[in-house]
Amino acid sequence: MRNRPATFLIREVQLMPRRLQVYETAEITVTFDPDVCFHSGVCVRGLPAVFDIKRKHWVRPELASAADVAAQVARCPSGALQFRWPKPETQENADARP
Repeated sequence: MRNRPATFLIREVQLMPRRLQVYETAEITVTFDPDVCFHSGVCVRGLPAVFDIKRKHWVRPELASAADVAAQVARCPSGALQFRWPKPETQENADARP
């Protein structure tokens, strides 16, 4: 039997990026990027009523004040959680409503 060098098959695995999750109320919009999160648990420990991983829709921003939610999201060490305030309504848009 001849000595052959070991051959390894290296396969490049490309994972599908997971979808950005959006949780919206009239006062605040929270987004979660699961591809960025490193699961530190800061959100869950800081505001457990809003961030509960046992629920299918695990972010419920309506369960706390928008200011409290924004403050907790800002503590996310990975940046996976982000928030934005609603855009102020312009007079033109307000006039267009029935």
